[in-house]
Amino acid sequence: MDYIATLWDSVISVLATFRITDAIDILLLTYLIYKGIQLIRETRAQQLLKGILLFAVASVVANILSLNAMSYLLRKIFDIGVIAVVVLFQPELRRALEKIGRAKVRNFGVFGIGAEHYEKAEREWGNTIDVMCSAAHELSKTKTGALIVCERQTKLGEQISTGVILEAKPSVELFGNIFFHNSPLHDGAVIMRDGIILAASCFLPKPQKEEHIARELGSRHRAAIGMSENSDAVIIVVSEETGTISIAEDGDIFRDFNRDTLRAYLRGKLIPEKPDDGEKKKAGFLRGKKK
Repeated sequence: MDYIATLWDSVISVLATFRITDAIDILLLTYLIYKGIQLIRETRAQQLLKGILLFAVASVVANILSLNAMSYLLRKIFDIGVIAVVVLFQPELRRALEKIGRAKVRNFGVFGIGAEHYEKAEREWGNTIDVMCSAAHELSKTKTGALIVCERQTKLGEQISTGVILEAKPSVELFGNIFFHNSPLHDGAVIMRDGIILAASCFLPKPQKEEHIARELGSRHRAAIGMSENSDAVIIVVSEETGTISIAEDGDIFRDFNRDTLRAYLRGKLIPEKPDDGEKKKAGFLRGKKK
């Protein structure tokens, strides 16, 4: 009974000193743990984490049983544990930092920035999206394999350097020539930047979760998934075997697009929502006051 009373007094003491900042602290910590679990789920890091937990359990057991040699050895292992974790989890840590770097505050159109962003994206990508969709449709009909990477916030300089720089205005005919089976540039990906074909025949990184990818997906789909894991790019894939049009984004792949659904998807990802008239008027008013 004394133990229960002491425990109850401790709970009351904690609740009496509990502040709103403590609740925020707990929520933030819970969110970080949840995102960490999401990050390593179904990757090689999941198995590595299990190994680290086994070492921790072994250390506790060794201390309880007074296994001095084993305890000493495990302490030395944990002394270099931070460096080992950084080395072993390097791909996952890099991916997490890249995602944090891509995060941005939603633009509400203050001082007209939202409207200008929409107009710039529409100018660069509006016609290009129509061309890419028509090209994907034509390539799908002839079962010509294709891989088109639409660069967004994350710059793809590493992949661009592996290909051939074109800096060409996109057209259905040009896409057809690039991905034609006997073309020198057909083996690899086309990378789009700001609505133009920047480079072709580019090599893309392998996926982190390759062992979990369906066997029927070929090398193009795997390369697209790998690229989407390492960047915020939207990748269009046309299957050489079935002619199916797919999209890879954020480590996932979505299949069975047609020209219309592909166009709607790309516009939603590459062109921000158009500010409404009220936002435009407000932006214009604020710009006038600023002058």
